[in-house]
Amino acid sequence: MSEVSDEKLVGIVLVSHSAAVAASVAELAQGLSGAGASVPVAPAGGTGSGELGTSAELIAAAAASVDRGAGVAVLTDLGSAVLTVKALLAEGDELPGNTRLVDAPFLEGAVAAVVTASTGADLAAVAAAASEAYGYRKV
Repeated sequence: MSEVSDEKLVGIVLVSHSAAVAASVAELAQGLSGAGASVPVAPAGGTGSGELGTSAELIAAAAASVDRGAGVAVLTDLGSAVLTVKALLAEGDELPGNTRLVDAPFLEGAVAAVVTASTGADLAAVAAAASEAYGYRKV
């Protein structure tokens, strides 16, 4: 079995209105990814001053920090987080070239994205796995 290179993995950015929520979801997703390759995951929560909200600057910095050339999947919690990422994508030069906003539930999607990325899957497969998390049934 060949080992997946950390340098070829899709990066994951988790955008929440809360820095603590983004960091906690990142920690949980990485912890549940098992013994696979270490996926670059960056939380981008809250504002630059530590308040609740979203920050284009924090999102752009997080995306740059996880970009390994295989693409960046961005998952958001709600509202202005989605709008901020869409605005950054529309600007075209703030995020790495192969960045995708993924329509997925925040927690379950993050876990699915990180687990899938740890296998060396490409950006399309990572995004699909995260999106499929909408169908996870608990009962």
